[in-house]
Amino acid sequence: MSMDIEKLLVENKKKMDERIFSALPSGHDDPEIDKFYDMMLDYPSRKGKGIRGTLCLLSCKMLSGDPELCLDTAAAIELFESWVLIHDDIEDGSDMRRGEKTLHVKHSIPLAINTGDALNNRMWELLLRNREALGEEVTFRIFGEFLHMINQTTEGQHIELSWTDRNRFDLDEENFYSMCKKKTAWYTCISPLRLGGIIAGADDGLFDSIQGFGIDMGLAFQIQDDVLNLIGDEKKYGKEIQGDIREGKRTLALIHAMKNCGPDLLEKLKTAISKSRSKITEEDVQLVLSVMKKCGSIDYARQKADDFARSAKAKFDEAFSSVPESDEKQLIRDLIDFVVSRDK
Repeated sequence: MSMDIEKLLVENKKKMDERIFSALPSGHDDPEIDKFYDMMLDYPSRKGKGIRGTLCLLSCKMLSGDPELCLDTAAAIELFESWVLIHDDIEDGSDMRRGEKTLHVKHSIPLAINTGDALNNRMWELLLRNREALGEEVTFRIFGEFLHMINQTTEGQHIELSWTDRNRFDLDEENFYSMCKKKTAWYTCISPLRLGGIIAGADDGLFDSIQGFGIDMGLAFQIQDDVLNLIGDEKKYGKEIQGDIREGKRTLALIHAMKNCGPDLLEKLKTAISKSRSKITEEDVQLVLSVMKKCGSIDYARQKADDFARSAKAKFDEAFSSVPESDEKQLIRDLIDFVVSRDK
C-alpha cells in the first residue's frame, strides 16, 4: 500500500511543481529582485509530500471530474503551504524546515515575511488561471473555498500561539482537538477534498459530509506529526526534533502528561515549559520528554492518531457510499493509513 501511495505522491508532486514554477518568476536584471525571486523559489523547491494537492486531485477524479482541470488548484494548495510555513517558522522561532535552515534564518525575518507575502499573491494569480478552463462561476467558488480555508487556518494558528503566549496549563484534549480542526484539518483535508468536488461539479449535498471525515483525518495527521517531532528521525523528519517542546507547544502528548504525572512532576513540567525558547535547556527538554514517556503519553497520542484514522475511514465510506468504487476511492483510504504510518 505505502509504496503505491508514495509513488503517487511523487508523481503528483512533480506535476504540481511544474505548475508552481511556471507561476513563479525567475531571473531579473536588478540583482536585489533577482535574489528576491530566488528566495521565492526556496520553500517550493524543498522536498515535500504533496498530500494536500494529491487529495484534491483524487477527489476530483473519484467524483468523475478531470484531474487535469484540477492541477492549478492543487498546485495552489501546495503554494499556500509554502507561504504559510514561512510565516509559521518565524512565529515558532524554528531553525529547520524540510532538512534545511528556515528562510528567516538563512536571510532575515523581514525578508522572509516579505517573501511569504509575495508567494501569497502568486497563489491567487495561479488560481486565476482557472477562469479560462473552468469559467468565472467555478473560479469564484474556488476562491471562496480558499478564503474559508485561510480563515480557519489562521484562527487555529492564533489559538495555538495564544496558548504559548499566555502560558496556558488549563487545557484538555477537547481544546486540542478544536484547535487542530481549524489549524490543520481544513487546509490538510477538508478544503482539498471540497475543491476537487467543486471542480468535478459534485452535488452540493456531498460537501457537508466531507467535513466529518476530513476533521478526523486532519486530527490523525497532526497528532502523528507531533509524535514524529518528539521521537522521529531528524534526517527523515526534516525539522528540529523536540522543537515543539522548546517552543512550548501544547501538544496532545504534553496535555496527557500534565494530566497524569502527579503534582510534583507537574510543577517541574510547568517550570520547563514556561521558559522561552532562548532560555529552555537541553536538560529541560529531556525532563519533559522523560515525563511523557513515563506517563505513556507518546503511546497514548499514537493510539489516538490510529483511532482517528479508523474513524476517518468509516466516515469516508459512509459519506461516499453512493460513489462507485474506483482506484481513486481506494487511494484516499490508503492515504488515511499513510498519514499515521509515515515517518516524515
